[in-house]
Formats: sequence, structure tokens, C-alpha cells
Amino acid sequence: MADTAAQPTKRKRERDAEEETGPGSEEKEAGVGNGTATLDRLPFSGFRVHKVLRESARDKIIFLHGKVNEASGDGDGEDAVVILEKTPFQVEQVSQLLRGSPDLQLQFCNDIYSTYHLFPPRQLSDVKTTVVYPATEKHLQKYLRQDLRLIRETGDNYRNVTLPHLESQSLSIQWVYNILEKKAEANRIVFENPDSLNGFVLIPDLKWNQQQLDDLYLIAICHRRGIKSLRDLTPEHLPLLRNILREGQEAILQRYQVAGDRLRVYLHYLPSYYHLHVHFTALGFEAPGSGVERAHLLAEVIENLECDPKHYQERTLTFALRTEDPLLQLLQAAQGR
Repeated sequence: MADTAAQPTKRKRERDAEEETGPGSEEKEAGVGNGTATLDRLPFSGFRVHKVLRESARDKIIFLHGKVNEASGDGDGEDAVVILEKTPFQVEQVSQLLRGSPDLQLQFCNDIYSTYHLFPPRQLSDVKTTVVYPATEKHLQKYLRQDLRLIRETGDNYRNVTLPHLESQSLSIQWVYNILEKKAEANRIVFENPDSLNGFVLIPDLKWNQQQLDDLYLIAICHRRGIKSLRDLTPEHLPLLRNILREGQEAILQRYQVAGDRLRVYLHYLPSYYHLHVHFTALGFEAPGSGVERAHLLAEVIENLECDPKHYQERTLTFALRTEDPLLQLLQAAQGR
């Protein structure tokens, strides 16, 4: 088993959708790169904002749909999604903001209280920028803010409605295979169990800049192909799931000195991509998608399979879908709603 050093690197990656799914290691472009070079330019020329897909003042993030390469004569140009996110403060560097004579602009002063705009130096003012290019209509819909609805999916609903719908979709997960085959991001792997059936790689999620532990976020991606989601799990997969839970916690303890009882370890259902993966987040971090309608604790998944081999084939599962999601309409029709 290899324990390879992980280094931060800039690159484009699709992000996990919406409030339930913020930016992260959930989806990614199909291009191949080893993660060793820092890109200093965008993969297109020009960017004209066509539409603001979504923004959040609380999370300090904005999702932009833009037209690019318009000057190249390619008709109306191509579509791209750019996600801009303010990065968290780093405790060890925050004092630099107030040293000497900081660049300040007074907003108001009243008795002992005053408010300023502070303009930080360049090295402390970075904006995390994620690029999805070229972007398809599916990507644009994915990042567009929409209302949500809860739906309860029975085992029969999954087999007769959800699974056929998923198989008709075409979002690539080539980026997952690139990681597993060391064609991309090999230097970011924190831990690997190379067993083809019961092994996995552990890699930092892009929601986490690796500069502080408060929002620690890693993803375990299994080597074994063909396991789409929670619905596919049977007792046959227990050795894999136990390895991920035990070895993932041990690797995080060794690398980051964060013990297992300070971690939230869970699977998403529905997941944002259909290759089995497990989320490891700091317990105090309210990670996107960690709510009760989407997150399933891995320890409880293991226990459920030990008690009932067909638990996830038969159990009714509740999750949220966007109002415009075709799957919501299909499931509602199947349930006579």
C-alpha cells in the first residue's frame, strides 16, 4: 500500500451540484493531467458573462455561465462555467493583514465601534476559481439555482425508473478512472490500498484548500468498477467498505492528526457521479450534502448490510431533487402524483 504526499494544485473541475452539493471533488473534466504543473492561464480566450447561474452571500461563491472564444470566429462562441469562491482565512497568516499600515477605507465610526474595507496584499487575496469547459446544457442546468422537492424512492422505483434514467445519461466519469490509473492527480493521493476488489484511493476534495483542518474534506474512491451507488451494495462489498472506513480513518489520523471520532464518514444518495465513493469530512464542518436527506453514515451502511443482505435493494430511500429534474417528474409519474 502506498502513502503518497498530497500537494495543493490548481486545475479545473466540475463541482458537486447546489446547496446539497457545493464545489468539490464530485465531478471533473475529462482532460488528463498529472497535477504537477500550476496553470497560469484559462483554457479559453475571453469570457463574457452570459448569466449568473447562482450566488450565495453566505458561502461567498458565485456560479457564472459565460461565452468564450467569441473572437475566434466560432459562431456565438462556446459555453463555459466559472465558479468563483472566496477562500477561508488561514490562522497563521491572518496577522499579516494588520501589520504595518494596512490599506483601509473607513465605512463608519460610532463610539468604540468602527468598520472598514480592508484591501489585503496579493498573496492573501486569492479567489478559488473552478472552470468547466466546454460546458454542456447539462452542466448549465446542474449549476442553476432551482427549488427542491423531497421524493421517496422504493426499490421497485429504483429498478424500473431511476436506473434506466441514469443509464440513459451521458456525463463522463473518465476523471475518476484517470485518478485510479494515476493518469491525473497522482501526487495528491494521501493513501492507497491497491487491491482491485477491496482497495481504494484517498484524495483531498477540492472543497478543501488543505490550509486548515476545520473544513477537512477527503474522498475515498474505490478501485472496483461497476458499483454505481448505495443501491448496488450487498454483503459481497463489506470487505471493501470496512477497508475504506478503517484504513481511511487511520490514514487521516497519520497525515492530519484528526482521529476517527472527529470525522463524519458517509455516502451520498443520490450521488453526483456513479462510481462508489465515500466522503470524509471534519465533524464540525457543515459540508454541502451532509444533511439527513442525502448523507448515509458508512458505519451504519455496514451494519445494515450485516443485518439484511438486501437492505439497499429493497429499502425506500428519501432524497431531494430539483423541480426541473426529469428524474423527479418520472418518479412522481410512477407514484401517481
